[in-house]
Amino acid sequence: MGLARPLSRSVRLNGFATCLRLEEVYWKILERIAAANRCTVNAVLSHVDREVHLRHGGVKNFSGLVRVICVVYVLGGGAKP
Repeated sequence: MGLARPLSRSVRLNGFATCLRLEEVYWKILERIAAANRCTVNAVLSHVDREVHLRHGGVKNFSGLVRVICVVYVLGGGAKP
């Protein structure tokens, strides 16, 4: 049940400080994605934030999008966010 525990972390998305609340399992997957891309979790999240703004004008539920990206990564969708 520890992996289901929600954790809030301060992150910087393209220079803006914010707080993101995700279950621990998603933070662990984000760490894997970052390691696979030789960057930080903040860099991964900034890339996602930037891309979603450029392609779709933003997203209402960023944490939900991050969860989907993590699931796609685990299912074999590749190392690139």
